[in-house]
Amino acid sequence: MTNEPTNFSGEAMTYAFADTGIGTILVAAGERGVTALLIGGDRTRLRRELGEMLAGASVREDETAMAGILECVVRLAANPAELVTFALDLRGSRVEQAVWNALRRLPAGATIGYGALARSLPVPATAQEVGAACAANRVAIAVPCHRVVKADGGISGYRWGVARKRRLIALEAAA
Repeated sequence: MTNEPTNFSGEAMTYAFADTGIGTILVAAGERGVTALLIGGDRTRLRRELGEMLAGASVREDETAMAGILECVVRLAANPAELVTFALDLRGSRVEQAVWNALRRLPAGATIGYGALARSLPVPATAQEVGAACAANRVAIAVPCHRVVKADGGISGYRWGVARKRRLIALEAAA
């Protein structure tokens, strides 16, 4: 994991798709690990999002090369409480890194409010910055931004849709 800007210029990335109970997932990885885990329903749209995210990188689809990671991602989508066993390439600002690290330490099935998470970080941050860090998260489920809720415990926005956020929280609660 690095604390670098999100520049992927000149890097080689491989991606593949997996169909899961929470939607189609596009997984992309490079030399440092998984850099994108995007959820959606439209493969063309997911490819476009990946291209924008990894601008400047050499990106190719290869399901065979991604088979091992795809198996792990399918298990993770079915049981988001499962431990992430693959390397992650997380790049972002200090606040984003702090938010993502805190979320990875939050026990499965637990939720936390945006403000409470901001107050717990080792760097100064606001609830709005926590929300922005969650929106900037490129590795859905692996960095469990779905565990961040409103102060009253209510479900609010989620980059991959509120219905998916509810489903992920319910899957963890049932585990």
